[in-house]
Amino acid sequence: MFDKFSVESVYAELLSRAPENKMEPRMAPMIRAMEILGEPNKAFPIIHLTGTNGKTSTARMVEGILRAHELRTGRYTSPHLSSVTERISIDGEPVSDETFVRIWDEIRPFLEIIDGELEAAGDPRLTYFESITILAFAVFADEPVDVAIIEVGLGGITDATNVGDGQVAVVTPISLDHTELLGDTEYDIALEKSGIIKPGGFLISAAQPQEAAQVLLEKAREVGVEFRFEGVEFGVETRTIGVGGQVLSINGIAGRYEELLLPLHGAHQAQNAAVAVAAVEAFIGGGTRELDAAVVREGLRTVTSPGRIEVVRTAPSIIVDAAHNAAGAKAAAAAVKEAFDFSRLILVVGVLQDKDAGAILAELHEELGGILEDICLTQSTSPRAIPAAELLQDALAAGFAEENVHIAERLDDALEWAVMKAEENNDLAGGILITGSITVVGEARTLLGK
Repeated sequence: MFDKFSVESVYAELLSRAPENKMEPRMAPMIRAMEILGEPNKAFPIIHLTGTNGKTSTARMVEGILRAHELRTGRYTSPHLSSVTERISIDGEPVSDETFVRIWDEIRPFLEIIDGELEAAGDPRLTYFESITILAFAVFADEPVDVAIIEVGLGGITDATNVGDGQVAVVTPISLDHTELLGDTEYDIALEKSGIIKPGGFLISAAQPQEAAQVLLEKAREVGVEFRFEGVEFGVETRTIGVGGQVLSINGIAGRYEELLLPLHGAHQAQNAAVAVAAVEAFIGGGTRELDAAVVREGLRTVTSPGRIEVVRTAPSIIVDAAHNAAGAKAAAAAVKEAFDFSRLILVVGVLQDKDAGAILAELHEELGGILEDICLTQSTSPRAIPAAELLQDALAAGFAEENVHIAERLDDALEWAVMKAEENNDLAGGILITGSITVVGEARTLLGK
């Protein structure tokens, strides 16, 4: 038996289960868990988020605005960068180690009952993601919170989080990712993600590809919920680049909000902010009552999104971004060009095996062309990491010249090489971008003291 009294021991128990990339497309075990735990999924209202990119940043913005309204919030997001407790946040901070361990200790016997029932039926026991999702619901019910902001793990219909019914369903931009599980068209992916839209809810969607938008619209009409789409009923009116972020004017679904300081970079983060504002309008006033602009300003002013266009060191500037698909890489590259005046940029890239490394590298090469010089291909310590040397052909196919490609199997060696290249010829205007997977970004942040 593991030691009960540390986050590390709980994490070891979670890791002993089927990993996150082996999520089971099922709901029965989650429904059973909620039943025997006294339905913690019904103990608080939920804002439920799905989409391909921007979920975590949008969740953090929703959380910030709700907290500015003096509501006690729970936020469940994944994956984590440094500690597993980051996934379950109370009032903007990771759940305390004591609460994390105590609630796990309380629910463990019930999870063992479900494991036994599953194994007796010849089914896999609860997975890592199912188990930590159950833990999150139990923590939020125990606190208790006024509202939970819950991000799906994968898809929607059979995602473990879908045991909760969202008062507001939020869909961030949909693009191709996890195609082996969700389908290889935007239509198929939207169909899976539309599963979080429930009767009695309210759909808030970012601007979507036409096929995806049609699926969401049809689902909303099918279950009889109101819907609002970015670019039709709400959106960013203006944005101005500022020191440390940007200043926005947003047309919401119930009001207009000016002079909103968002301390995050990129047009995609402005879009996420518009979605977040609309989601809170839908939650607090049913989409008909304008929010207090001063409260919205306060909510967005303090938002952080670790690992998303985050400056982790200066001289030279080192930026990390957890882009792990083509759309994310495109958005990250555009944000770097817009927000930083680099004379030259060094890339450090590591990708996981279930991702389209070629598409990620192609977007980075195309978007950063004018300032991009050298690239270091590397890998995280994750067993799912593509070996650095295997990325070479993808890099060459993306347009990188072989003489500009360096390979470092260890991330610390990759960072050392990138800093050396950035500082060549005493160029103080060079920068480094580390991207390609959240595991690379998480480990880089740790190595760089974040």
